[in-house]
Amino acid sequence: MTVIPVALRTVAAAGLAVDAYIHLKLAHRYDPISSSVVSQGTLFRIEAGAAIVAAVLVVLWRRRAGDAFAWLTAAAGLAAILFYRYANPGAIGPLPNMYEPLWYADKVWALIGQGAAVVALTPLVMRKRKGEP
Repeated sequence: MTVIPVALRTVAAAGLAVDAYIHLKLAHRYDPISSSVVSQGTLFRIEAGAAIVAAVLVVLWRRRAGDAFAWLTAAAGLAAILFYRYANPGAIGPLPNMYEPLWYADKVWALIGQGAAVVALTPLVMRKRKGEP
């Protein structure tokens, strides 16, 4: 493996680790925000778990499927932060109303981690591999 893929995987894993840490750190504060099905704290724990799995896949498995899972995890989290920062859709199906128009340090760090992971993983997901058409 060359230096560039190693550097990209390192950045992606670090970004996903920041994402997981922030979501686990904040989850208990968001437990009271809930629908009849799920709390926002539970969704934060799910995001953190997915980010942990994604980071492990990026570092240890190093396959396109794992990279794609990691990219989707980071991109979904990034989209959720931005969507619920700028839009107030109310509750959507089983999801509680997660509108939060404020920026604070932990939210910005999660955004940076997810953004870094998306940027680092994009070339890994898009590049041609040996034996592919």
